[in-house]
Parts: sequence; C-alpha cells; structure tokens
Amino acid sequence: MNHTRRMTSILRNEYHGQDIDPGSFAEDPILQFERWMEEAIAHNVKEPNAVHLATVDADGRPSGRIVLLRDFSEKGFSFFTNYGSRKGEDLLRNNNASMTFFWSELFRQVRIGGKVSRLPAAESDAYFRSRPRESQINAVASQQSRVLENRDMLERRAAELDEQFRDRPVPRPDDWGGYCLLPEYVEFWQGREHRLHDRLQYIRTAPEGGWAIMLLYP
Repeated sequence: MNHTRRMTSILRNEYHGQDIDPGSFAEDPILQFERWMEEAIAHNVKEPNAVHLATVDADGRPSGRIVLLRDFSEKGFSFFTNYGSRKGEDLLRNNNASMTFFWSELFRQVRIGGKVSRLPAAESDAYFRSRPRESQINAVASQQSRVLENRDMLERRAAELDEQFRDRPVPRPDDWGGYCLLPEYVEFWQGREHRLHDRLQYIRTAPEGGWAIMLLYP
C-alpha cells in the first residue's frame, strides 16, 4: 500500500513580504541582522532568537536542532550547551556549522555559516551566573545526549543538587559553556508572492570584516 502523503495542496501558503532594496541594506551583515532582529521583536515574533543549528560529525553525517541565540556582535553568534552533547562532540571534530533563523510572521529567513569556537571560561561563567537557579541545577544534573534509564533518575539527581547547593552558589560544570560562530557568509531571505523571493548574500572577503554583497536567484 502506498502511504505517500502529498502536503503541497493543503499546506501551500502565499508569502507577502516586502521587497528587498539592496541599497538600503547595511554594508555589515551583523548590523543588518540587528535591524531584522529588532523588527522581529517589534512584531512579536515568538522566540525570535530560536535558531536551527546544524553540525556535522566526523563521518560527515549532519545533525540539526533548535538552540537559543544568546548574543551576537562582530565576534559572532553565541549559544550555550553541554560540551558532551551531540553538537558538542560534532564541533570538537568538525567546527564548521550553520544557523538558520525563520520568522514566519515576517516571511523572513536568515542563514549564517562559519566556524565555531568555544567562548572563554570567564564569559561562560558570567552567563551561567545570570541564569535562573533552577536552570543552573538542571545543567549540572543533565548528561545531555546520554542514555537516561528513566525520568526519575534525572529528577532525583536534580533534587540532590538542589539540596547540596541550597546555601551557596551553583558552580558552572566543567562540561558546560558557550560557543561562538564566526560567520563566513550571511544570507537574508524575504518571502515574496508567487515564490519570487528576494535573497541577498554577504560573503566575508577579509578576516577583519570585509564583505562582498550579491543578490541570488530565489
């Protein structure tokens, strides 16, 4: 029996985004990303800092997941996780990665690709201290991506740590911290009617931040 499900007829949506004026875009993609992020926040996009992070393992097999962007600047785009997670293991062996933001309310997408490095310990410590105490406890309790026999084990471990650190700060675990993706390319995509979308790509031409800008076919 053929169980193929064709979704195009029931899920096809038309995009009605504004056209891209390349002349109005910033020469620096980080500044342009900041503009689009501010517009996403102003339009109440749900979790505008949620981003699909794609990594590749030592055998070339890709893996993707949603993480939360915590900071961005000329230095790159930062996120935090367990170093022993699948993404952490992937990045240890192959530090090439890509990020994709999709803001459906604005018919917009941003793609970013480059190399990832760990943030300095001091920056990871500072961010860890800023997190809610419950999140700190759970970061220590979780052996992210490892096999868990049952939920009770995790909850018991979290309760034990809550008691252990009841009267003192929770220390950042050695296997948890931040990463930063330094972009080699950034692409801004604006959905348009009849699939004639706009795409504008920045390619890094110099380590200190020179960029080439070009339009792409949709």
